[in-house]
Amino acid sequence: MILQYVLSLELRKKLKDPLGTLIRGSFDKTMKQFKGMVEKEKPPYIVSVGDTVSKNLAKNNMHPQLAIVDNRVMRKSVHPIPLTADKTMSVNNPPGTITSDAVAAIKEAIKSDRRFKIAVDGEEDLLTLIAVLYAPENSFVVYGQPHEGIVVVKVTQEKKAEVAEILKAMETVR
Repeated sequence: MILQYVLSLELRKKLKDPLGTLIRGSFDKTMKQFKGMVEKEKPPYIVSVGDTVSKNLAKNNMHPQLAIVDNRVMRKSVHPIPLTADKTMSVNNPPGTITSDAVAAIKEAIKSDRRFKIAVDGEEDLLTLIAVLYAPENSFVVYGQPHEGIVVVKVTQEKKAEVAEILKAMETVR
C-alpha cells in the first residue's frame, strides 16, 4: 500500500461542503428524487460511495455499477451490506488518505463492464474524488451527506477539473 494523497486540515474543512447537488430529506424522499434524476438523465455509469447510500440504492432496485463501502456508518461498524456485484475487491485506505491501491481498484472497476464492489479497510469518503475523476462523463457519483441527505455529482469536464485541483492541493506522498 502506497499512500498517494493525504488530506490537509484546510481541505478537510472545504470538503465538508457538497461536491454536487444536495438532495435533502429522508431515505425514501432522496431515493425517489434520485430515481427520477436517473430516469431523466440516463447516466452511463453510477458509483455509490458509502454504506448507507449503497444499501438504500439496492433497496430501491438501483444497483450501481460500482459500490464503494467500508462496513461503517457514522464511524460505527456495521454488517456488510448485501450488494449485487460480479466482483468484489478489498483495498486498504486509511482515514484521511487515498492509496494507490484504491485508485487502481476504482480505475479497474470503471474500465470493466462488470458490476463491482470495493470493500475498503479504512475509510472510503475521499474515494469519491477518484470516482469523479475516472468515471465517464455524465455519470453520477452519489454519496451520503450525514444528517442531511445525499449528494449527486454529475461527472462533467468541469467537475473533473475541480477534483483534479483538490487532489493537487492534497499532500502527495510517494
